[in-house]
Amino acid sequence: MSAKTRTLPRSFYDRPTLEVARDLIGKVLVHNRRGARTAGIIVEVEAYIGESDPACHAAPGRTSRNVPLYGPPGHAYVYLNYGIHALVNAVTEAEGAPAAVLIRALDPVEGVELMRRRRARGAKGRAPRAASTLASHLLCSGPGNLTVAMGITLADNYADLCGDVLYLEDSAPRRAGHTLAWGPRIGINVGTDRPWRVYLEGHPSVSGRGALRG
Repeated sequence: MSAKTRTLPRSFYDRPTLEVARDLIGKVLVHNRRGARTAGIIVEVEAYIGESDPACHAAPGRTSRNVPLYGPPGHAYVYLNYGIHALVNAVTEAEGAPAAVLIRALDPVEGVELMRRRRARGAKGRAPRAASTLASHLLCSGPGNLTVAMGITLADNYADLCGDVLYLEDSAPRRAGHTLAWGPRIGINVGTDRPWRVYLEGHPSVSGRGALRG
């Protein structure tokens, strides 16, 4: 990406969560780790909003685990899913209003070979996958796969997304040939009636229904 690309300001996140979710499509997630930069264009996200949302981690109220959700917008909420994968979310709305957007899939644009090596090593509790057999568009397809590929861990929980380690950059959306679509969230057992998943329909990096596989 261009060195002049702008990091998204905190005001981007300090808005209604569904607006942020929609506008995240086409933005670029960047992670600088140990001097290496990886980046990918966001093509799929899901919104989780408030204590009334049974699928949101704020549903039981404030806990030691979900504290970042209640904090100021523009920070990362990273948690371990099923004891295997770290999943990364962008905290939204005003401080005290728990909400976030889960980043589900990226279209890799920088550090692809590093992503491939990380995916080949696998994640905790999962068998490694041969790097030579993994297509580039699948490296960051799925919320657990993308954190492995990007090197995002629990150490990034509450990272400032307006900083210089884990952050999001503005970018012209690459939407040619794909339509922005909304649908039910996937991979959950409650709150499945809420159409709070947004993605580029037919994009090969999308992780669930709405993807086209070659």
